[in-house]
Amino acid sequence: MTHVLVAGATGYIGGRLVPQLLEAGHEVTCLVRAAWKLTDVPWRDRVHVAETDLADARGVRAAMQGVDVAFYLVHSMTAGSGFARTEKAHAQTFAAAAGESGVQRIVYLGGLHPQKAALSEHLASRAAVGQVFLDGPVPAIVLQAGIVIGSGSASFEMIRHLTEVLPYMPAPRWVRNHVQPIAVRDVLRYLVESVTIDQELNRTFDLGGPDVLRYGQMMNGYALEAGLPQRPIAALPVLTPWLASQWVNLVTPVPRRIAVPIIASLQNDCVAHEHDIAQWIPDPPGGLLPYRVAVRLALRRERAGEVETSWQSATVPGAPSDPLPSDPEWAGQRVFTDTRERDSVAPPEAVWSVIESIGGANGWYSSPLAWAARGWIDRLSGGVGMTRGRRHPSRLNTGDVVDVWRVESIQRGRALRLRAEMRLPGRGWLELAVESTDRGSRYRQRAVFFPRGLSGRLYWAALVPFHGIIFAGMATSILRAAERGAGAQGSSGAHGSPVAQG
Repeated sequence: MTHVLVAGATGYIGGRLVPQLLEAGHEVTCLVRAAWKLTDVPWRDRVHVAETDLADARGVRAAMQGVDVAFYLVHSMTAGSGFARTEKAHAQTFAAAAGESGVQRIVYLGGLHPQKAALSEHLASRAAVGQVFLDGPVPAIVLQAGIVIGSGSASFEMIRHLTEVLPYMPAPRWVRNHVQPIAVRDVLRYLVESVTIDQELNRTFDLGGPDVLRYGQMMNGYALEAGLPQRPIAALPVLTPWLASQWVNLVTPVPRRIAVPIIASLQNDCVAHEHDIAQWIPDPPGGLLPYRVAVRLALRRERAGEVETSWQSATVPGAPSDPLPSDPEWAGQRVFTDTRERDSVAPPEAVWSVIESIGGANGWYSSPLAWAARGWIDRLSGGVGMTRGRRHPSRLNTGDVVDVWRVESIQRGRALRLRAEMRLPGRGWLELAVESTDRGSRYRQRAVFFPRGLSGRLYWAALVPFHGIIFAGMATSILRAAERGAGAQGSSGAHGSPVAQG
């Protein structure tokens, strides 16, 4: 049995890699900054969890004790000064700790990029991180993947929404550039098989699928698989990467902070220059998945509500990673709250069903125009907005995204706590809970806000007049929906359950 460490286990690729490593019979340690994000993953009891920051050399070194192979799946998707320097420093800490702990191999997943061209800031940073591992004390396999196509990937979501929303597509010149997308399941296969390569390797490998396409062809390939007409695409020289990212921010759920690095990385052709990986990890019998097959599979999983991980799980810069303080005095923090409590004849399980299904297509049970306006204000200011939706229509897990919120904790059947990830002059939470009573149930709802400076206090004061509409209306409507649902179930039970077809 090989002991494997995965740094980035809460991310899009890491969250899918861990169960496959377990299925392959490996022992797995997950190195994460916030262990609470793994609370509800189905494989939580089968892994070791090391909670530490990549800047903490001692913590990283402790996590690597007894580890044979270490995966580094950590990327920053945030623009801003100093991020490349931070990424390089974290990689150096990781490489040094691996050398001191006796790790035999590092596997790093970076991005496919041209060999002789000016790279975007983010591609350059990924290449620099890969070089840190190649120059480090432990042999490294640096996999450089093309655009990853899979349900929930940011690149797939951007292609999907651009194609579905726009019947005619004015686009930057980079829609004519050639790219080599690869299915997420092929990327995962390469990662898993990298553990058992029996030769010491210290080099890069390009990873791409069987199709080399223009970006515009990728969009129309999606249209064909989704049953949509192909879109006329006009390449316009005036759309700079910055302007294009604003456009993507408006018409897709992918926020500007993620759209900027994706778009900047498309300024050059990004195709594989070699396929040497096949010498150690042969292609599967049927070959690597073609682009349209990868799109078909991603659509099937999304429509079935079976998305394992999503770009939505990416941590929002500036959002708190620590849970809401449990100290009843709030550890001296100035706090504002809005608390609502209602009794209902609906059973607690009916109320909980509504609570756990809140957000996304189900909405927020009060003032939809106000929620939509708040979401658009957030999007226009560079935040996540209300368009992220939710991964599953009726079930939530710790760490899941619900529009502008993230599930910070969930006690299934009892309580849900959401942490705000919209742009705020402070920190905010929303708590929804239900308990049983003699006559039915009692619903409790609390909004909690920690203001930052004067602007935070003024922000809360400005919203107080609307709380009676938004929060009171939410409490009333949630219970009304629960009572309707309980009544419908009772009616269905009285007449017998319909026989399932197919």
